[in-house]
Amino acid sequence: MPPKRKAPAKAKAGGKKAKANPPEEEDKPQTTQDVIAKLKASEKKSGSKKKRKVDAFVPQAASYEVYEDYDCMLNQTNIGHNNNKYYVIQVLNRLGNFYAWNRWGRVGESGANAMKGPFSTADGAIKDFTKKFQDKTRNKWENRDSFTPMKGKYTMIEMSLEDEDEADAPAEVKTKPKGPAMKCTLDAPTQSLLRLIFDHDMFKDAMKSFDIDVKKMPLGKLSKTQIAKGFEVLEELEKAIDSRNNSQMMALSSKFYTVIPHDFGRRVPPVMKTLEDVRQKYDMLLVLGDIEIAQTLEKEREKATTDSGKQPDPLDVNYGLLKCELKHLDPKSKEFKVLETYTKETGNKGGWRTPKIKHIWSMRREGEEKRFKQHDKVTNRKLLWHGTNVAVVAAILKSGLRIMPHSGGRVGSGIYFASENSKSAGYVRCAGKTGIMFLNEVALGKEHHILHDDWTLKAAPSGHDCIIAKGWTEPDPKKNTTIKLDGKDVVVPQGVPISVPEYANKSSFSQSEYLVYKESQNMMRYLVMVDF
Repeated sequence: MPPKRKAPAKAKAGGKKAKANPPEEEDKPQTTQDVIAKLKASEKKSGSKKKRKVDAFVPQAASYEVYEDYDCMLNQTNIGHNNNKYYVIQVLNRLGNFYAWNRWGRVGESGANAMKGPFSTADGAIKDFTKKFQDKTRNKWENRDSFTPMKGKYTMIEMSLEDEDEADAPAEVKTKPKGPAMKCTLDAPTQSLLRLIFDHDMFKDAMKSFDIDVKKMPLGKLSKTQIAKGFEVLEELEKAIDSRNNSQMMALSSKFYTVIPHDFGRRVPPVMKTLEDVRQKYDMLLVLGDIEIAQTLEKEREKATTDSGKQPDPLDVNYGLLKCELKHLDPKSKEFKVLETYTKETGNKGGWRTPKIKHIWSMRREGEEKRFKQHDKVTNRKLLWHGTNVAVVAAILKSGLRIMPHSGGRVGSGIYFASENSKSAGYVRCAGKTGIMFLNEVALGKEHHILHDDWTLKAAPSGHDCIIAKGWTEPDPKKNTTIKLDGKDVVVPQGVPISVPEYANKSSFSQSEYLVYKESQNMMRYLVMVDF
């Protein structure tokens, strides 16, 4: 591997440099309660003033403002009655005249609306607002901080508010740099990567794939506290599934869609009846959290300036905020050729998941090298694949691969890798036809082999460092090569997958899955951009 490289100069983004967590803290798997606590805490951290947004469907919305905090979003899902509806209530002020605005309908539709007023004082509009709130929720507005959901009524949804300066800024100020702009220092392929992983349309498409249609959904951006409520409902739902309580499954599925609004069109919202259904929703909430990380980085970018006072190129700023060094590999280099062979020989050959490499970058995340040194004495090391959703790549570059609560699948809650590109390609979610895959150095150590699913696994057995679910096929070990990464020998498969008779009739896994249960056991080495 080439010597450590100096990244392009990073623009100042404000604030102190965060201290890296100690290795033992980073390695500790997070519980659902940890995630919920962090979400709620981060919601309270912001010291900037917040501003409420006028509902976009108000005619000439820009000429109004929300009066004080008289603004709420309500939602109600009842699967048994095919209810999946919202209600928006606001008190609006326009040049000293006051109005009561209501809009209602099925989630995903613009619905119907009504505007009462003008009132010469706020009192008339407030009276209408508070009466409507109590009618729809059976809660009093003055008691909203202790809101209690009532059966058959709407539930209040907590929304994320805009920063006051961000909400007030004209559109051209938000999108155009202030003052002279500097030329981007990144090479063209790296610029294309940054554009891809921070693309707003890509984020919207990712959310739409979860039945959250951000273009139509009238409920705006959910707050972190609201996402935390979603986690809490899923925990209740798990217990109902374990006890096979069908009525509770339906009620809690309705409750989940109420607190995390989904756009099902006119379809009846589905009841979640299996732990796999629940796990997919956990994954959805985690993706929403990762999208939020990327969007937070975008907001930090707006504060950036250079020592000369010039406006740095936005791509340079985003790159600096990721704190991940990326070096584009020359396609003619030996390093590239080894990775290209690994991709071609273990990837699908023909069909919808046949990978075509566009670019490869070697990568080095800040702080990860130090953490990985815990496993310096491990000699069994392999370069393995990890596929993911393009929408979470920025968060992964920033935070690394994490073991989140309820993440995982057939081999429990750990970080999943594969020795076959075609296996990991199945987990890639593309933007158009372009996907992102990672090749990580994994310190496997002493292996424990299994042949059947075990969803309960959270660690390798005592005396072992990893678990490998042995598949019917494995890249031909006779073709393996070894490369040096930071002075360590790392095995890189180069052969076509061949049948392994020992497991062909015994294992429930068609392709091998490699699991580590400590985040420190892997180091991200390469980012591979592919077209499928």
